[in-house]
Amino acid sequence: MQQTFFFYDLETSGLDSRADRIMQFAGQRTNLNLEPTEDPINLLVKLPDDTLPSPQAILVTQITPQKTQQEGLTEAEFCKQITKDIFTPGTIAIGYNSVRFDDEFMRYLLWRNFHDPYEWQWKDGRSRWDLLDVVRLTRALRPEGINWPFDQDQKPTNRLELITKLNHISHTSAHDALSDVTALIDVTKLIKQKQPKLFDYLFNLRDKKQVQKLVNLQNPQPFVYASGRLSSEHNKTSVFYPLAPAKNGNILVYDLRHNLKQIKAEANFYPIVKELKYNRCPAVAPLSVLDQGDGWQKIDLSQEQVDQNLRALLKDPTFPEQMRDREEEKPDFPPAADPESALYDGFLDHADRIRCDAVRNAKANDLADFHPEFADPRLPELLVHYKARNFPSTLSASEQKQWEQYRAKRLTAQASAFTKELEELAATHPNSFLLEELYLWHQAILP
Repeated sequence: MQQTFFFYDLETSGLDSRADRIMQFAGQRTNLNLEPTEDPINLLVKLPDDTLPSPQAILVTQITPQKTQQEGLTEAEFCKQITKDIFTPGTIAIGYNSVRFDDEFMRYLLWRNFHDPYEWQWKDGRSRWDLLDVVRLTRALRPEGINWPFDQDQKPTNRLELITKLNHISHTSAHDALSDVTALIDVTKLIKQKQPKLFDYLFNLRDKKQVQKLVNLQNPQPFVYASGRLSSEHNKTSVFYPLAPAKNGNILVYDLRHNLKQIKAEANFYPIVKELKYNRCPAVAPLSVLDQGDGWQKIDLSQEQVDQNLRALLKDPTFPEQMRDREEEKPDFPPAADPESALYDGFLDHADRIRCDAVRNAKANDLADFHPEFADPRLPELLVHYKARNFPSTLSASEQKQWEQYRAKRLTAQASAFTKELEELAATHPNSFLLEELYLWHQAILP
């Protein structure tokens, strides 16, 4: 099976993947040499009339709800296109902070529309990769040949639009999804050209089984780890040590920048102890990478400091169990407000998966009288919402009433923050066409 990269980016109505919605999707397929193999994709997705977007987000993206309604696909149409034509077998989905942001929006979208929320990233040779942590580790360990930006406080920053500017890469419209995709491909080419060994190593490490070979409790060894949870002062990178099991087959790791004996009196060990999630493409490397050149100095650590802190950690055999117990007490996810945000409340059984296939393959005429006997209690209400957003004419009178009650509740929950943000921005952006459009949108969809 031939592998390809598909670089993609989203613009959304806000930052919450459970409550906010995708408004723009853009992407570009390339071969593994980063050469485009197809025309770019640039799609709008209709913002449904149960959603008030963040006014600040709209000022950034300049995509109004009205524009998506006029030019966009319904969520059901969009899901069919991405599963059939975009995330095809062998596709490696790539973004910038996509594992924590874009991928989550995609999962909730697919869940709402009766598609499997996971298969697009693993089935039939598919996989995913996130370039943000690749950039972080490259900056920390192998920065040569690339110009790296700092923010106004002279702290290191890895904002894509600043990296492109310093390295003379065209990035005509930051926060436009297609422009961001084009810029990300060029930044990826830059890293691959300047640091090919590190690039290839991290590319192979996107497989969680490869990560587990380096980071495990069977043969625990110190390793290098770049993460957004770490200080920019040290380029988001430190040396960690496998500590204890975590939920869902993940692992707790300890930051050897810190001496346990010195900090034991503190009640909060974050971020000294961190959960490493194997399936999130973590940027990790063996400790030996620091032995090349001034590797230790680049992250402001020494072998002696790491050895000393590891000895202190190993002298306290109760600490790993304490951290594991603390981890077990933490809830996996906040309680879901409704079935749409209950994606992670459980997997569907085989029979319900077949029923979901039937829902998404049904024509509009068939949906009107289609009432599958779902086993999962989330699905009946989800079906009403699916019909209301994508095939409103198929709703019965009772379903229409149910939908309007849900829509009113959801809009009421969003209205206070929306109105407050709109008023605050109007004071600093007088006569803004975008804010006026948002006001009109709110008035038009009021229940």
